[in-house]
Amino acid sequence: MKIGMVTDSLSHLSLDDMLDTAARLGIKGVEFNAANWTSAPHINLKALIESSAERRDFLSAVKSRGLDIIALNANGNQLHPTEGEKQSAALHDTIRVAGLLGIETVVLMSGLPEGAAGDKMPNWVVSSWPPETQTMLKYQWEERALPYWAKLAKFAKEHGVKKLAVELHGNQLVYNVPTLLRLRKEIGPIVGANLDPSHLMWMGADPLAAIDALGPAILHTHAKDTFINKPVAALTSRLENGSLMNIPGRAWSYITLGYGNDQAFWKDFCYRLRMAGYDGWLSIEHEDALLSREEGVRKSVELLQVVAPSEAGDYKPQVF
Repeated sequence: MKIGMVTDSLSHLSLDDMLDTAARLGIKGVEFNAANWTSAPHINLKALIESSAERRDFLSAVKSRGLDIIALNANGNQLHPTEGEKQSAALHDTIRVAGLLGIETVVLMSGLPEGAAGDKMPNWVVSSWPPETQTMLKYQWEERALPYWAKLAKFAKEHGVKKLAVELHGNQLVYNVPTLLRLRKEIGPIVGANLDPSHLMWMGADPLAAIDALGPAILHTHAKDTFINKPVAALTSRLENGSLMNIPGRAWSYITLGYGNDQAFWKDFCYRLRMAGYDGWLSIEHEDALLSREEGVRKSVELLQVVAPSEAGDYKPQVF
């Protein structure tokens, strides 16, 4: 496995400074936030689409630091009833650029539509009651998500993108193992998981069980931890909508690797990934409000350097 980083983890730095810092901290590859829920300070999609010189210089800037480009990331809601068209266009541009740069993986979310035609806001159904929830889900999947994703997968294949790695994320239609596997079954193996364990943690799922269940459907992995504030969660549950900056007052918060779950968990996480056949990138995503961005990335790298296997297995029992 190799240690990578989501570039928004160091969003306060220029492209050159971000790449220099990543290399200095022991990062081996970068996942560029390219569109939608990012200011994308390190990449200009329009320029990269229009200019081969821009593409050449961009690739050179990364490779000159001894880094690889892991993926492009266009996390957002391309199925939003009013903003979706704009976000979908940005996602398609991200796929175009990935193809032009020879990048096989695009990280994204499933999107979340409205609950019924004519609604103006997305609607995340997390209960089976009242009964109208089932009508909403049928509409969201059959009339909105699946037709869109069939066309998106075709577009990605036409542009050389081989992996659409969907992040299992709250407030999205695909947020857990069953919903990811449903989308993959309907659309095909180009669709798989960007396994970010932090989201499963706050929703109460087990990332280790998710690895076992997903197996070859894991196309990419984010390395991010979650702190469960048990005294608060005991009163509020983990259904949290308070400020992300108020860590003492929240039931859960995203946090630097090792501060939510100890080294033993992350060792098990990495070993189970290899057992499941995944030996790819672990892409650090820093979203810890209490540690500086550089310290958070550095500490995450240090933990992964201890727990993540980096060489291929070569042991075989002796034959007598």
